[in-house]
Amino acid sequence: MAGHGSAPRGTTEALVGRDRELQLLRWYVDQVLGRGGVLVLSGEPGVGKSVLLDAAATAATAAGALVLHSDGVEFRADLSFAGLNHVLEPLLHEYDGLDPAHREALTVALGAGDGAPVDRLVLYGAVLALLRRASNSRPVLLVIDDLQWVDRASAAALAFVARRLTGSRVGLLAASRPGFESFFERAGLPELTVSPLEDRAAAALVGIHFPLLAGQELRRVLAQAQGNPLALLELPAALGDSRGSAGVLPSEVLPLSRRLRDLYGSRVAEMPAPTRRLLLLAALEGGGDLSVLRAAAPSEDVLALLAPAERAQLLRIEHRGLGRLSFHHPLIRATVVSGATSGQRLDAHQVLAKALTCKPDRRAWHLAEATPDPDEQVAALLEDTAHRARRRGDAVGAFNALVRSADLTPGPADRGRRLAEAAFVGADVAGELRTAAELLVEARRADPELRGSLRAAAAASQVLLNRDGDVNTAHRLLVGAITTRDGRSDGDDEALFEALCTLRRVCLCAGRPEFWDAYQAAMSQLTVPMPPLQELLGDVYSDPARSSPAALGLLDAVIHDLHRETDPSRIERVAMAALFVDRATGCRTALWPVVEDGREGGAVTSALIALVVLSLDDFLTGRWDECGSLAKEGLALCEAHGYQMLAQQFHRVQGLLAAARGDDDTVRELAQRITQWAVPRGARTVEHFARHMTALAALGRGDHDDAYVDASAISPAGMLAAYAPLALWVPMDLVEAAVRGGRRAEALAHVAAMRQTGLPGISGRLALVTAGSAAIAAPEDRAADAFEEALAVPGAERWPFDLARVRLAYGQHLRRARAARDARTHLAAALKTFRRLGAAPWAARAAEELRATGRNAAWGAHQDLGAGPLTEQEHQIAALAATGLSNKQIGERLFFSHRTVGAHLHRIYRKLGITSRVTLGEALAALPPQQFRAERSPTSSQT
Repeated sequence: MAGHGSAPRGTTEALVGRDRELQLLRWYVDQVLGRGGVLVLSGEPGVGKSVLLDAAATAATAAGALVLHSDGVEFRADLSFAGLNHVLEPLLHEYDGLDPAHREALTVALGAGDGAPVDRLVLYGAVLALLRRASNSRPVLLVIDDLQWVDRASAAALAFVARRLTGSRVGLLAASRPGFESFFERAGLPELTVSPLEDRAAAALVGIHFPLLAGQELRRVLAQAQGNPLALLELPAALGDSRGSAGVLPSEVLPLSRRLRDLYGSRVAEMPAPTRRLLLLAALEGGGDLSVLRAAAPSEDVLALLAPAERAQLLRIEHRGLGRLSFHHPLIRATVVSGATSGQRLDAHQVLAKALTCKPDRRAWHLAEATPDPDEQVAALLEDTAHRARRRGDAVGAFNALVRSADLTPGPADRGRRLAEAAFVGADVAGELRTAAELLVEARRADPELRGSLRAAAAASQVLLNRDGDVNTAHRLLVGAITTRDGRSDGDDEALFEALCTLRRVCLCAGRPEFWDAYQAAMSQLTVPMPPLQELLGDVYSDPARSSPAALGLLDAVIHDLHRETDPSRIERVAMAALFVDRATGCRTALWPVVEDGREGGAVTSALIALVVLSLDDFLTGRWDECGSLAKEGLALCEAHGYQMLAQQFHRVQGLLAAARGDDDTVRELAQRITQWAVPRGARTVEHFARHMTALAALGRGDHDDAYVDASAISPAGMLAAYAPLALWVPMDLVEAAVRGGRRAEALAHVAAMRQTGLPGISGRLALVTAGSAAIAAPEDRAADAFEEALAVPGAERWPFDLARVRLAYGQHLRRARAARDARTHLAAALKTFRRLGAAPWAARAAEELRATGRNAAWGAHQDLGAGPLTEQEHQIAALAATGLSNKQIGERLFFSHRTVGAHLHRIYRKLGITSRVTLGEALAALPPQQFRAERSPTSSQT
């Protein structure tokens, strides 16, 4: 690390112009060592972040804290958990005090032992537990420099920990450069920007360290340093020998980082040749592990050879017992590497690869960097590294390794295959949709025979489906690739399984029987035995309404252990199937780490699907505020990465919320957008998204005929349509619309179909919906018993919106049966739920029914809804409408258009808790008279 130039790390002298920063850091140390916390310093290279970190570390040490240092390493950013391993290494002795699950998670993830892949949430908890345990004896401060270069896995763990330090005696103080994409999620964390020094402070800093520097030389230094403390201290030293002659820097004007690299290059060049060789090994190794350097130079005294560089303050040796090395600034490391010849770099990577025989992934990357020409053996090793990374859940690491493997592949067939696999991983998991399309073009250029392969077909279909929504071409490619091989995958069963998973998703989006028929035909030709989970997902995706008890039992077992899964693809595939049969809540623990990984730039595609599942589960279970925020986040990610198909899912979520809350304008806009996108592509399931939201909106405003048309377009009355997952979302919509619209026979037929299909056995929600639908459609003399049966469904409260709708319908029935007291009980409960959810039109219906029972508390209910009182103009329009005048007649009297009058009446109905003009006069009469007197202006004495 570098601070203010040549100042040794750990010193705080000559911090000119940093009084404000030092005061804030002292306050931070005082606070954090008592109750924990996090602070991120941000500033350009050399601005002094490192020395400020040292100042805080010195203060923390003086206060009795244990200070753990670590630096982000640019060349190790692709190595999972390298940074975490480094910073936690001094705490190895604390591992034994952890519970077994946490101990095993740390041991496996940090490379100290073998074992099954570790669940990330467990690992993050283990890191937090380890730090809290260490803080029992004394406070702990983690100091992380160059956060922008910390590897993805470590950064995710540190970000998790950072948000959970309050109340502990653990602090996290980090520094990061602006302009670099970091895997550490900083949003919402306290940040301190370290700016360049002002002119006066810059001159003072140079004057303290170089009192003889003056005149033109001083002006040139100040002009070129531009307030950067590192340059201010380094540039005068570079002038050294030339002072009195030229006394200036090279004439060409270079970016600041280039100047600093050149200055470091001069200092590095002064080192003895054996020292420079070790510096290059250390720079390329990146982790500061002296044991690796000793293995790479077994006959050398490593510490003795590094001593000149240590004295020159290019690096420091820390934790001597553990053997750690760190450069004073990453620019020094970059200078060492850039100053070496290409041959020297190749040799150094080769030496490091030999020293890392026990660490195959790191060895493979060094071999790749040591191999300038195509080499199948190295390419195969890197491909293996990619597969291990993917099993660990590191989608981006797998993607990068596959691309590099392809670059090193000499044979066109293998090169095309690896590029195709990289494209598949990029599109299906990592969010690299645009890059995936480019890789496919390159793959086909490398191997023109690739087009019919499973890998290429799956990758191309992922691009076609996610980017363009071209279900027809994607389906044709996949079926052709699978059936022409008669189910054989040339030894690559994983390619076959991924092709089938992609085909299922294509069929699901299309929602067309002929697509699923082709899928079943392809499955029947397979000679490769299918894992049970593959068959299960196929059954549930295609026809969830007819899921067998055995399939549901297997799905329940998979969901139970899903939190242990590390592969984000597997998690989201299972979770989507779970959503179809109302089991998504059991997947939430597994889904959130996938979302977090995607937020950090990891498995973006999987994170998008996870957000779809979570947001729709939120809608079903009444977490509507979170539902809306997740949909908004998902749409932003879709737009950033080009995922048009998944964007329709988030429009669907937004449309359902708008429909339930009575925002008809938004519903119309979203339904039109979805329909215009889906119909030309033949994406029938996506088209159903629009039908669902318009049906729900129509029910809310009492347009039962429109609701019936839309709901029955998804699944006709009297049957639960196959290949239509939304058929399980709209059965009660269809039945209610049919009954209210005078189609009781159709409603009864649909209830019979729901029972015959076995919906009550699938989930508690569908049991509630089936029983509720039966009650709504039942004859008056049998309705009460049917409603009681619906309300007795176990766990019915898990589905608040559906339950409130059943209660509303029951209350309506009881009111008509003149059982006013019982009606009030159910109507009040429904109203309370609708109000909590913000389902305004449904709340208005419940309030209107409640008023009709004789309960004179309607206005109070509207006040609770936040509707507010009627304005004078609204009262005027309402009074005229209550007399029976049409919208056009009211408009002529008040000089409005009939559309304006309609809009006003729509708002008035919401405020009064009614749905039509029928009870408008009654609602106006129930309003407190003082409201209107208070609102009237002195000049408005008549209506």
